[in-house]
Formats: sequence, structure tokens, C-alpha cells
Amino acid sequence: MEQSRSEHILELTKELLDDIELSRLPAESLLLKASRLARWVGSDEIKSWINFEMKGYNSSSEVALKYMGITGRWTDKEEGKGYWGPLAQHESAIEAQNIKLRSMSTPDTSGDWAFRVMQMYERQVKNTTDYLSTLSGIKTRVLAHLHSFVAEVYYEKEFDSLSESIFEKYKSEIDTLISAHSGSILEQIPSVMSRLSEGDPESISQALTTVRRIIESFADSIFPPSDKTINIGGNDLTLGANKHQNRINAFVHQRVSSKSRKTKIRQNLSNLYDRVSTGVHKDVTAEEARSLFLNTYLLLGELLHISETGS
Repeated sequence: MEQSRSEHILELTKELLDDIELSRLPAESLLLKASRLARWVGSDEIKSWINFEMKGYNSSSEVALKYMGITGRWTDKEEGKGYWGPLAQHESAIEAQNIKLRSMSTPDTSGDWAFRVMQMYERQVKNTTDYLSTLSGIKTRVLAHLHSFVAEVYYEKEFDSLSESIFEKYKSEIDTLISAHSGSILEQIPSVMSRLSEGDPESISQALTTVRRIIESFADSIFPPSDKTINIGGNDLTLGANKHQNRINAFVHQRVSSKSRKTKIRQNLSNLYDRVSTGVHKDVTAEEARSLFLNTYLLLGELLHISETGS
């Protein structure tokens, strides 16, 4: 099955974190891979920075000058002196200097020149060590900053994936319950979504009309009309064909023991029904209409879970 964009990004970030933490790739390969991630999710600044790390820095870019400082490349900022080369160049230099350092051996000398020779040797070792330390510091800072960028994307996508998983599981449960109790409602949902996607006032009005009908059909399915009344909180409520909210509240009253939950459901239902009814005649934004539809869908799910388990 073809991966979704989110799945591809999550897989790429996992690989990159391992690549960085386990030192699995050389600098050039690592940056090429990070560049792919940056094209998907990175800011313009991050994309520019990674490009400088691959191709080398220049003094004409504010982003380049900023990251010269972040990665510790300056040797004399006022005079514009620093390590402007790409990370791969510095990595190669680190390897070369390590080989050079390993090949150095204490000179075997004596006599009048011994002290002078030892001074020269120690200076050479120090210069090589200092150069290695500087380049290694640059590389460490680059990798640390890259790791922060990748980790931030990773945890964001992990949260998104978890949220999607939770919502999809709950949506599946609601769809199953709706199908079992009032299957005709499911047939109306695609029409609502299609209208809402169009976004114009007439389509929004038609969508909200359908949402109101969904609530009314739902009331008919879980608590059919009758000539009886029910006393809730000291008030006698009629349960006739046009008393949809009363019948839903009666359904909740008979199954829910928690007073606060009853109140919450009653208020939510009242606000939703009033707003979708108002939206048929007055302006409601596309964003609010989508929110009303989603809230209605979740409320139906909560009511059907009550039907299944009681509370």
C-alpha cells in the first residue's frame, strides 16, 4: 500500500535520527537526506541553512551569517574571517588531520638542536590538535542543530499519527453504532461534507439543513414520538413528533445517572440545534459550519455509546 505523506515523513525522521545518533552516514549523505525532509516540512531558513552546509557559506546572506555564528565558524567576525566551507569539506579535513596526528612521533634527537626540535614538534602537535578541535566543534554544532530540527519534526508527526489513530478508531466505533441504530444517517453524511467543501453561503445553508435533519432523524430512531410526557427537573416535557430535543433529553434522562453529564449533553444539544437552525437563515462561516457538523457527529457517538453501555 502506498505510504501517506505523513507516514513517509515519520519514517524519514526516524531514519535520520538513527543516522545522526549512530553516526551511520558521512556528512554529505546525511545533509542530502536532511534536505529531502526540509523540502517537505522545513522553513525557508532551515532549507537555506542545509543548502549552505552542503555547498558552502557566503557573506551576502543574512541566514548564512546567522548560522556562521550558530555553528561556531567565525575566527574573526569583524574582519569576516571564518570557516566558510561546507560540512563535508570540514569532515574530510578532520579525517586528514587525525591521520596526520597519528603519524606524528616524538623526534629522536639530541645535542644542541634537541630543545629546538622538540619545541617545533610540540607546536605542530598543538596546531594540529587545535585545528581538529575547531573543526570537530563545527561538526558537532551542525549535527546538534540538525538533530533538533529532525527531532522536532519526528515528535510532531508522532503526535499527529497518534491523534489520527485515536480519532479514526473512535470514528469507526461511531459509524458502526450509527449504522446499527439509524443507518440512514450515514447516507446523509457525504452530502454534508460535499456541501461544506464548496464553502459558499448557499452550500453551507444546505449542509446545515441536512445536519438538522440528521439530529431529527436520530431523535426518531432512538426515542420515537409518543403522546406521553416525561418529567425532567420538575418540568413536564411533551414527546410529540416535533419535539426532537425533548425526546433526546428523555433518552439521556432514562439512561444517565450523572446530573452534570445530563446537563452537559442537554446544553450541547440545545446550542447545536439552535445554531444549525439559525445557520439555515443567517450567515455562518464555513469554519463554524464544519465545527458544528463535527460536534454533532461526536454528540451522536456519545449518545449511542450511552445506548450501548448506559452511564
